[in-house]
Amino acid sequence: MKKIIQTSKAPAPIGPYNQAVLVGNTLYTSGQIAINPSTGELDLGSIKEETTLVMENMKAVLEAAEMTFENVVKASIFISDMNNFAEINAVYGTYFNEATAPARETVEVANLPKFVNVEISMIAIK
Repeated sequence: MKKIIQTSKAPAPIGPYNQAVLVGNTLYTSGQIAINPSTGELDLGSIKEETTLVMENMKAVLEAAEMTFENVVKASIFISDMNNFAEINAVYGTYFNEATAPARETVEVANLPKFVNVEISMIAIK
């Protein structure tokens, strides 16, 4: 049975999906982008600021499911420009212990929702 995970500390979905779905002990998150959850507006700034907001939004979703980044086993990063990889990776890396970091892929795509520069989704296990 699936349980829908929702929190006001992360952006509300802008379509027919939920922030995350918990099935048993496994959490599947939707992709997070740099939307400020308190205003509902994009907050892009620099690529580092954008990535930080994405990760803080993901942190809020994980916390709503009573998890942390230590529970994450898989991450997917979608970026609009591979030239931003190093800066995105530097911010992303501050949220994980390198020795126990999750599996991951990073993919450059033509466009992302609202034409943001980075979107990240995760799978976590309790």
